[in-house]
Amino acid sequence: MDQWNGSTAVVTGASSGIGAEFAAALAQRQCNLVLVARREDRLRELATRIEGEYGVQVRVVSADLSLRSEVDRLAQTLAASGTPIDVLVNNAGFATHGGFSDQDAARMNDEVAVNVAAVVALTRALLPGMVSRGRGAVVNIASTAAFQPIPFMAVYGATKAFVLSFTEALWGELEGTGVDALALCPGATDTEFFDVAGEAASVGKRQTPAQVVATAMRALDQRRQPPSVVSGCANRWSSRLPLLLPRRATIRVTRKLVGAK
Repeated sequence: MDQWNGSTAVVTGASSGIGAEFAAALAQRQCNLVLVARREDRLRELATRIEGEYGVQVRVVSADLSLRSEVDRLAQTLAASGTPIDVLVNNAGFATHGGFSDQDAARMNDEVAVNVAAVVALTRALLPGMVSRGRGAVVNIASTAAFQPIPFMAVYGATKAFVLSFTEALWGELEGTGVDALALCPGATDTEFFDVAGEAASVGKRQTPAQVVATAMRALDQRRQPPSVVSGCANRWSSRLPLLLPRRATIRVTRKLVGAK
């Protein structure tokens, strides 16, 4: 995306990890920010640090994106502010790990709500304004889990496959409008993600949030911006393997890697 300076970006899941790193990277490019997460105290700490370091305007909105009422309230708050939103980073998300039939149904519903429904709703709310202004970017955080089914993380893998397909389709619709759509696909990253999903969900060497966000920013800066990008050389290779292996073999490999440990 061109002309980052003076634009306004919304970052969900901004209280830590990849979301906080996105906030800092965008602020460094002189984007004003709206930071969204459940933990308001963490958001305010981050906002104070970013305002002091980069001199941009930072607004904090506490919201639980597993609740549609909260997603709608966020969209209404952004609309009422009168400030055009130029960048949307849908980063909020979480994973559950374990056999599907053993998982808590309400928790899985929340997983789909945050990882899928909130992404669609916020994109629908903010994208028309970007298109009408002829500038903007939507960055949706998918995962290397999007490239194959993940036994013992069946819901998470499916939600990220949705995000990848959804975002790449948007890229196709938006080509030529001046608005970018990018699906960012990290592998294991050194964040609080595994505090929720558990260590058994971690496969391969972890990247830092800074490495992951740098991958996204490089992709957005390209003249011919791709519809999706995988962060990390090893992750790029592993994401291609499902294209080469029989489907049953792929599922068995992921089952062994991610199965209960």
